[in-house]
Amino acid sequence: QVQLVESGGGLVQAGGSLRLTCTASGCRDAMGWFRQAPGKEREFVAATRWTFGTTYYADSVRGRFTISGENAKNTVYLQMNYLEPEDTAVYYCAADPTDDYYSDRYRYWGQGTQVTVSS
Repeated sequence: QVQLVESGGGLVQAGGSLRLTCTASGCRDAMGWFRQAPGKEREFVAATRWTFGTTYYADSVRGRFTISGENAKNTVYLQMNYLEPEDTAVYYCAADPTDDYYSDRYRYWGQGTQVTVSS
């Protein structure tokens, strides 16, 4: 069983930045970030595939968020800049997509970390 552990969430003012970290218990080729705001469905944020060096972003975060990582450390980061109140959500790390990167059909999930952006 693969375990994913997220960290780095917190409270920040609008316009500020946070960096989320996710560490997997084993080497994973594709990892992603999703988020879920209160009363809303979980939505895709960003994903990356180490093999191809490719990254994918939701339109709502493109240009503000950056996914990166260190494959050798089984770690993926989500650098979030110019945060907006609408970014407030629980952010989840995921690994091993069974469908396309944008759907939430990933095999493994972290426990989530809260990000709150105040106006």
